[in-house]
Amino acid sequence: MSDLVNLARRRQLLLAVSALATAGVTQASRAQSTTFPNRPITFICPWPAGGTSDATMRVLAMRIARELGQPVIVENRAGAAGMIGAKALANAKPDGYTIGQLALSVTRFSQLGMVQIDPLKDFTFLGMASAQTFGIVVAADSPLKTLQELVAYAKLNPDRLTYATSGVAGQTHVGMEEFAQAAGIKLTHVPYKGGAPALQGLLGGQVDMLADSSTWAPLVEAGKLRLLVTWGDARLPRFQHVPTLKELGFGVVNDAPNGVAAPAGLDPAITKKLAAAVGVAVLSVEFKTACDKIDAPVIYMDPEKYRQYVIDTYKKEGVLIDKLQLRKLLEN
Repeated sequence: MSDLVNLARRRQLLLAVSALATAGVTQASRAQSTTFPNRPITFICPWPAGGTSDATMRVLAMRIARELGQPVIVENRAGAAGMIGAKALANAKPDGYTIGQLALSVTRFSQLGMVQIDPLKDFTFLGMASAQTFGIVVAADSPLKTLQELVAYAKLNPDRLTYATSGVAGQTHVGMEEFAQAAGIKLTHVPYKGGAPALQGLLGGQVDMLADSSTWAPLVEAGKLRLLVTWGDARLPRFQHVPTLKELGFGVVNDAPNGVAAPAGLDPAITKKLAAAVGVAVLSVEFKTACDKIDAPVIYMDPEKYRQYVIDTYKKEGVLIDKLQLRKLLEN
């Protein structure tokens, strides 16, 4: 009988210790969230310093810093089409002191096995920020004056026309393959290791056209390149004379919205503070002005809507991977 009593007492003691430990952790968590942030925050930008995305993210980081009352230091972790930065963000300590821009292409690259990340489990979503503007450009002296002429030529000359992108399975490669399927044409893809060398490939006459984000805009305005079409939902204010793939009847809209995220496991109270700061920053005049300079539309979504958007995109990418046979393309 005494053994049973002792066993019961030991169990009660263990339960009491466990309760105290849990209370201690909860109090520590509350204290941390109350004082957060009390030191600088690192903002991982998955793109090279000096690029268009880097410029907008620095403005966003500045506005987040103003809201939180602590410096937000941008750290460029470029490479692998944004996946090096995504990996660093997913592996960071979930204490709120590391946040960053998350490229939407993680929903595709993770399914292709190009990055060991589960975008639905490895991040805390803080809010969508902005989309990108993509388009197809040719040299100013190209005989292709319109997209309709491009399609007509490609139908008569399958695989004859070449196009450059920043890499296999990237957003521009997928967009071009979607367009080619919709148009019923075959084009030859020439992947480069980044947007800058792809642009040089076009300027050097190595390819017939380039699919890329709006880094081509200054050269189009200078008359060195011709913009045939853009991929967004509506025409660009700066290039009102240029149609979209959607309005030309190809049914393709590709603008790859990016957002701000943190590692999974973030304290809810800290998540709330960061998300509020991100929301104010994204909707600020400063951020819109920075985005306007690169023709990038501001598209804000709160954390829950952003998370659902990533889930929906993940499902769509799974279908697209099979439709475009991207796994087979990666093997070649």
